[in-house]
Amino acid sequence: MTEWKIQSRAHVCAACRKSFADHEAYHTLLFDEKAEFRRSDICQNCWQTQYSDGVRDRKGFVSHWQGNYEAPPAKSDAIRKRVLKVKEQLMRQGQRVFLYEQPATGDLFTIIDPNLQLNQLEQVQHDVAALLEHGLNPVEQPVPTAVAPSAEGSGEITE
Repeated sequence: MTEWKIQSRAHVCAACRKSFADHEAYHTLLFDEKAEFRRSDICQNCWQTQYSDGVRDRKGFVSHWQGNYEAPPAKSDAIRKRVLKVKEQLMRQGQRVFLYEQPATGDLFTIIDPNLQLNQLEQVQHDVAALLEHGLNPVEQPVPTAVAPSAEGSGEITE
């Protein structure tokens, strides 16, 4: 049995590099280049101006077909997807430890239960949001300098 490796459909025209729009008609050309097959997806405009006449006479031509481009589905919000699965729950040195597995890679993670209280939840949410936005080592913002006290007073506030 012969196994042929042919590239997946492209998202841009091989001739003009313009991105295909969802449901746009395109043409696919398949060429045999000795060591492998080369697939070229061509937009309608380039097909008409550069390829429609004589494409079958080009060196290595194998096949041609036409289709309608389907844009890949929008990426789902990975934060809401269940990416890790709890494999086991252990007690070590008086602390609860969760063993998580990432099913796609088989990687394992151990996470110690921080024993959060409900009244700590809001602060933890803010901290996590800041980590997601800025990372572990955020760029330090310059600290504004304090205004020097006026010559008339000592700068102290008294009641």
